Amino acid sequence: MAHVPASERRPQLIQAAIELMSREGVAAGSTRAIAAELGVAQATVHYTFGTKKDLYRAVVEQLTAEFIGQVRAAAPDEGPFGEQIAAMVHALWDSAVGEGGHCALMSEFAALAIRDPDLQEIMRALQHEIESTAAELLTALAEAHGQPLAMSAHEISVVFLAGFNGLTDRYLLLRAAGEEPEQESRRALDLLVATTVGLCLGAPAAT
Repeated sequence: MAHVPASERRPQLIQAAIELMSREGVAAGSTRAIAAELGVAQATVHYTFGTKKDLYRAVVEQLTAEFIGQVRAAAPDEGPFGEQIAAMVHALWDSAVGEGGHCALMSEFAALAIRDPDLQEIMRALQHEIESTAAELLTALAEAHGQPLAMSAHEISVVFLAGFNGLTDRYLLLRAAGEEPEQESRRALDLLVATTVGLCLGAPAAT
């Protein structure tokens, strides 16, 4: 195979790792398997990333960037405050659990991080980045509407993301077990949106 600069090989290896791990799980993502996925020498993976930790960080950062980019792109330019929040939340949901979504892979990384110090560092940084981005988007939206928030954007974001992660984990588990949780999950997601808007406005959540 012709020589490819590291700057070009890096994104290729990250994508190969994502595709492999999405199919077979994080444990299957050895440097040997990732190299075989792309059809390169194992040494190429080591040369490009140095350690498996560096590779995992690159994969998580890529997945995070994709999630955040899709949510930012889905943010509507106009409409009532609550409807704009709902639009962003549903875009995040579709990105996470829809066709081609990688939420299951991210959940697996998070579960493994409980006992893996290297992954703990990576996933902690990811958590803070997502919370900061959610708070940033919420603050900007509130300011655009001239809507003071009833509590800090960070607090609201932490509560929302905890609920969202729980709903996605439940959805993926039930779907993997052969159930069809789509309608129930969408209803729960709408309730989470209503709760989040209620926290923003200082009003009871709609039921």
